[in-house]
Amino acid sequence: MTVTTTLNLPAPYGSCPFTPPPAYTAAAREAAVTRAVLPDGTACWLVTGYDEVRAVLADARFSADARTPGFPFLSAGQRELATAKPSFIRMDDPEHARLRRMVTKDFLVKRIEELRPGIQDIVDRAVDRMTEGRSSADLMADFALPIPSLVICLMLGVPYEDHELFQSLSRTLLDNRTTRPEAERAHAQLMGYLAGLAERKRQQPGDDILSRLAAREDLTDQETASLGFLLLVTGHESTANMTAVSVLALLNRPDQAELLRQEPELARGAVDELLRHLTIIHLGLGRAATEAVRVGEVTVEAGEGVICMLSTANRDEQLFGAADDLDLTRDARRHVAFGYGVHQCLGQTLARVELQIVLTTLLRRLPALRLAVPADQLTYNKDNIVYGLRELPVTW
Repeated sequence: MTVTTTLNLPAPYGSCPFTPPPAYTAAAREAAVTRAVLPDGTACWLVTGYDEVRAVLADARFSADARTPGFPFLSAGQRELATAKPSFIRMDDPEHARLRRMVTKDFLVKRIEELRPGIQDIVDRAVDRMTEGRSSADLMADFALPIPSLVICLMLGVPYEDHELFQSLSRTLLDNRTTRPEAERAHAQLMGYLAGLAERKRQQPGDDILSRLAAREDLTDQETASLGFLLLVTGHESTANMTAVSVLALLNRPDQAELLRQEPELARGAVDELLRHLTIIHLGLGRAATEAVRVGEVTVEAGEGVICMLSTANRDEQLFGAADDLDLTRDARRHVAFGYGVHQCLGQTLARVELQIVLTTLLRRLPALRLAVPADQLTYNKDNIVYGLRELPVTW
């Protein structure tokens, strides 16, 4: 089957902040795999169908290593971040598996469930601070961002007083508008910070992930810093943005918010439905074919790049009926918001638990929560790898 190259990436957003760009959904209606063009003029494949996205992400013939010929990038800054000193999510097995195993036990379901009371305490204290003596706040800055930052700092052993530094550097690295020199500087600064912290952990270890990594003889200093870098950046940025857009989605659907308020036992399924419906990795996951592979109705040749659109896969009507609707009673467990296959998000259990606690606590303690500005005045991080809100002014 021949597919004409017509879709330029990244596609512009439409009027609804909760749906994928219209060009992606239109492409998904026509075919599960579409020819597209990257900003630098390179052709690639856009995979939009649910089955096809899972097939690509589960197939070892599609490399996650950003140094593989044909790997697709949406910006020079993103290329620098992915190729300079790649983390294990930008490696293929067996090296990917070797490094991932070193931190897997810290994110197992049993371990994360043990953290639930501590996370609940962090969330309660955050609500206390946000509401003390006032009736309005920026939910993003005052609530959504501090909670996952504090949790991942405690797990990693990173001093929370340094949060402004790593949050600022993370924002630079995740922004597709960041130039290559800017990305290089931010990457070097954050890696240097973590390398220095790891060295201090060797001298004065604690009960934390970075101390355990720094003590290993089978890890280089570079690998230790790289693992810490990945866990720190992804551990706060994605959950913070998911928290904010989830709250906004629930404020936009007061019937669903009230359902979760009255039935907090629905939280586990509700969080998966919000993850499906919102899918904050709006720009997709890149892969490069190492040999010719049939995907849907097309053959992807060796050396060709592929972008898997998680957002359209999670709106596939063949799996999720009335997919554009937010339904907290839906069984959405098969969503691909965390990716799929061996590179599926390591921190997904932590993210789920944080979101379950955050949303139920917020709805219970602030039943009058509402936007403090008209919804059309909100601004979004549309150029970031992780989609989200810049601010979320609320009142109660």
